[in-house]
Amino acid sequence: MTNLADRPNSPRGDRRREQLVDAGIALLREEGWPGLTTRAVAQRAGTNPGVIHYHFGGLPGLHTAIFRRATDLIISPLVTELLGAPDERAALTMLRRMLPQTTRDEPVTRLAAELIVGASRDPALGTVLRDELRQARTHIAGRLGQLHPCWPSARLDGVAALIAALIDGLMLHYMIDGELLVGEALSAVEELLEENRP
Repeated sequence: MTNLADRPNSPRGDRRREQLVDAGIALLREEGWPGLTTRAVAQRAGTNPGVIHYHFGGLPGLHTAIFRRATDLIISPLVTELLGAPDERAALTMLRRMLPQTTRDEPVTRLAAELIVGASRDPALGTVLRDELRQARTHIAGRLGQLHPCWPSARLDGVAALIAALIDGLMLHYMIDGELLVGEALSAVEELLEENRP
C-alpha cells in the first residue's frame, strides 16, 4: 500500500497521527519551521521517524497536517464566535473582547507568524492557508446572508472579505504594537454601520 489514501484507518493509527501533529504543533510554537524535522517530531512524540513516513508519506505531508491544525487553532475560534453573533453590533463586541486576548496569547501569535512564514515559503502550505481563509469568508458571507437576505451575493462576498481583512489586519498590527487602540478602531466601524443603516 504505497498510496496514503489506500491505508485503512484505525483508532490506533488515528491516535498516532494526532500525537505526531500535536508534537509538531508544539515544536512549531517553540522553534518555528526550521525546528520541525522528522527526527525532532518523532522524538517529541516518543516514536521513530519511520512512523512519520508511514502515516504522512514523509515530512511534507506532516507539515501540511500541522499547518491545517495550526490554521484551525487560530481561525476557528474567531469565526465560530463571529458566526454565533446575533447581529453586527454583537459581532463587534465579540471582536473587541477576543482580539486582544488572542494576540496576547504568545503561543497563538507564534503560530500565526509561522503560518504566514510557511505559506510564503511553501506553495503547498500557501494553498492550504488560502483554502482555509476562503472557507472562513464563505461562512461569514453565509451568516451575512441570513442577516441581510436581500443583499446580492457580490455584496455578501465583498463584506465578508472586508470583515476577514479587518480581523487579520487588526491582529497583525496588535501583535506588533500592543498599544494599538483596537477598541477605537472597532468603534469607528460601528459608527460607520450606524451611519449607513436605512
